[in-house]
Amino acid sequence: MFTNRYPRLEPVSPDGLATIERGWMRLVSELGVRFDHPEALRVLAEAGQRVEGDVVFFDPEWVLEMVAKAPSEFTLHARNGARDIRVGGDTMVFVPVQGPPFVRRGLERREAVLADFDDFCRLAQHLDDFDLAGGWPVEPNDVPLDSRHLDAVRSIFTLTDKPAGGHSISVAAAEDALAMARIVFGNRLDSEACIYTNINVNSPLVYDERMLDALMIYARARQPVLVVPFLLMGAMAPASTVAALAQQFAEGLTGIALMQAISPGCPAVLGSFLSTTDLKNGSPAFGGPESHFGLLASGQLARRYNLPWRAGGGALTTSPVPDAQAAYEGMNTMQAAFLAGANWVMHTGGWLEGGLVAGFEKLIVDLDIVRTLCAEFTPIDIDEAALAFGAHDEVRHGGHFLGAAHTMERFRDCFHRPLLATTDNFQRWTKDGALDAAARATGIYEGLLADYEPPSLDGAVRDELDAFVTRRRSELGD
Repeated sequence: MFTNRYPRLEPVSPDGLATIERGWMRLVSELGVRFDHPEALRVLAEAGQRVEGDVVFFDPEWVLEMVAKAPSEFTLHARNGARDIRVGGDTMVFVPVQGPPFVRRGLERREAVLADFDDFCRLAQHLDDFDLAGGWPVEPNDVPLDSRHLDAVRSIFTLTDKPAGGHSISVAAAEDALAMARIVFGNRLDSEACIYTNINVNSPLVYDERMLDALMIYARARQPVLVVPFLLMGAMAPASTVAALAQQFAEGLTGIALMQAISPGCPAVLGSFLSTTDLKNGSPAFGGPESHFGLLASGQLARRYNLPWRAGGGALTTSPVPDAQAAYEGMNTMQAAFLAGANWVMHTGGWLEGGLVAGFEKLIVDLDIVRTLCAEFTPIDIDEAALAFGAHDEVRHGGHFLGAAHTMERFRDCFHRPLLATTDNFQRWTKDGALDAAARATGIYEGLLADYEPPSLDGAVRDELDAFVTRRRSELGD
């Protein structure tokens, strides 16, 4: 975890915040939110909200009352207690790319398979920069659809000892993930946050049945849910950043309110995923100025409601390859997450092609970006020692500091050393193969995978996980 103690950048005035708040309140009370699930409708009706068909018209004050029940901070436990993470406050949690159906390794772009899923887990375990592998780094297309969640959760629990995520695609996926977490954590699951899931709103203003199934299953188990509207302005939201922000909070806050109505005090994370649509061709666009502002404003509003906040990026990009566009678009959204005080940064490394592709080289590019930002957002000591008067006294006028005692004492760690970027001159760079950043990244991730060592896991727990996967795969018809 990184502790971000820098002042937050808050571009929205108090009047502007009040305007956006009035906007989401009007949406939930006058237009309502559709919930495609009879149980969710029953819970909300019994809580006093007006239900007409499958649309719920909310009392905004009730929404705020429910949201206030969610903890502002919580601990998500790992099977290795040294890997526990704190979600909320000043902490930032970094998670690699989640969900793409395709992968890119070098020049090869193809469907993702379980071996790719496992390699992303290994990299997330091996690199301390990532606090967890998440729940679904890529789609493992070579295993049956109905049971692939079993392979995914088993990989996360066996290849990493960091906190784990479960899939939200079906009732079976949610319940099986919780059952596997109980194998690992035992009765701790009854009183501690031990596994999380991420759900997306079917924007605009719809919670579909599958997402609601997962939200309610996890809420009843008192396990954290990241509630994330998925807004592309011009497509799933109006072509207005302010309107999209109002919609984002209408969707996100009502989902968290439902969680609290089911299980008061259940941990929840308010999510944002706010970007634009290229209205010339209909394609999603990432890394632009609207996303940057949307992130800053989302963080400002999340603090208004005292909720942990998941940033909508991450190193997002529309580029199909890990090139200059991928780097500068990724940096733009990643930097905004730092400036806005994000607590949970999804897609920190590896996102390509608008989220269709998980790139191994791109993960290394993004890793260099996040390391640079962590260094930039770490306050430096400003004191008499930092003035280094003795170094000036030694070198005096017209000299150089390369061989000064002060430099010799500090040269190993006084400056940030990038993992990927090169400072070699042209001649040395050419002699070493004239490799660009993507080619260097290939060597780095392949070396990390070669050095990976699996974390220890009790043999009885491993056997029980394997037996559960075998039994459930048969029961699911796979």
